[in-house]
Amino acid sequence: MLRACPGRSGLHVLKGASLWRNYATADSPLVLGKVPPPPKSNNTRFELDTRILTELCNRPSSSRVKLENLVLQYMERGGHVLETSLPYESRPSSRRKVGLTSAAEDGVAMIAHCVRDGENHRITLSSGFALEGTGKHAGESVVVSCAHTLEEIRRSPLATPDELKPILEASSSTSRLSGSFVISGSRDDTVFHPVSAVLSALHRSDLVLFSKSDSSLKTLPVSPYPAHPNTTIRAHFVVDEEPEESGWVPWIGGTWSKWVRGTVLGYRDFAGREAKPGTYDTLSHLIFEPAPTPGSSGGPLVDEESGAVIGVILGTRQDLGIQGLRGWGVPAEAIFEMFSLPGLGIKQ
Repeated sequence: MLRACPGRSGLHVLKGASLWRNYATADSPLVLGKVPPPPKSNNTRFELDTRILTELCNRPSSSRVKLENLVLQYMERGGHVLETSLPYESRPSSRRKVGLTSAAEDGVAMIAHCVRDGENHRITLSSGFALEGTGKHAGESVVVSCAHTLEEIRRSPLATPDELKPILEASSSTSRLSGSFVISGSRDDTVFHPVSAVLSALHRSDLVLFSKSDSSLKTLPVSPYPAHPNTTIRAHFVVDEEPEESGWVPWIGGTWSKWVRGTVLGYRDFAGREAKPGTYDTLSHLIFEPAPTPGSSGGPLVDEESGAVIGVILGTRQDLGIQGLRGWGVPAEAIFEMFSLPGLGIKQ
């Protein structure tokens, strides 16, 4: 179950229009604590929203896939296994290790789902990163992210397919725009890549694979092996305003990012029970500290020593046996479930 952690509450005006945007955090029936308070509204958020909507409006319809089509692919391709494989990189070379300095150079991107219908708008944001695997066509980039921001926007009345809506005014139907973007680069050099397809998804694990038409993003090495508890990790966090503490660097759309040092605390199975690596337990989710910031969902968790991705951030959670609000993610081995095993050449 997912609980929205609003990045902005209520209805806001943007150039005479209304805009809703939510972030989300993972939750479960065992939740005892409260989700973090929403971040304060600021100019960074306004400017980022404006840039995304401008990009949506200026893109010709032939260059982007409608959000309704992406949602349909997401629903139909749950559990789909790609014909290509993902390399096992538990100990990547120095060239392949994740750079833990400037986020503009480390392969982490922002994922934006947006819809505009007349004067109404809805945007959801998350993080994501490119994989070494390939999509259906040569030259495509494959990007993994969390699925709950796509789930959020598909439940919005604005994202409901036209055939399921009441009769709309002609002006509304002609002005309706939607799509998803993989946004990369830096604050001064931001690039918008339209999402061309949803390749696969693991609904229970809150993961989704997107493709975009070129391979310009740096790919990250992914380990198929779970990190043991107490492993030191780096988590890619995102905030809207520059914190007072050092180490934060300018990121996409006026935001700030940092590879925050943390620790793997343990694992849970799908029933929420404690699970342990090296056993027959199902390691469906990973608990880590510190708790991530809104907008960090979908970003990578990296083993500080090896430089390989060992998990994907999903949000925050507090449950029995864990003191305080903790980070909630999914082990990187789940990503491999959406790819063929190396050397087997599985055909779907």
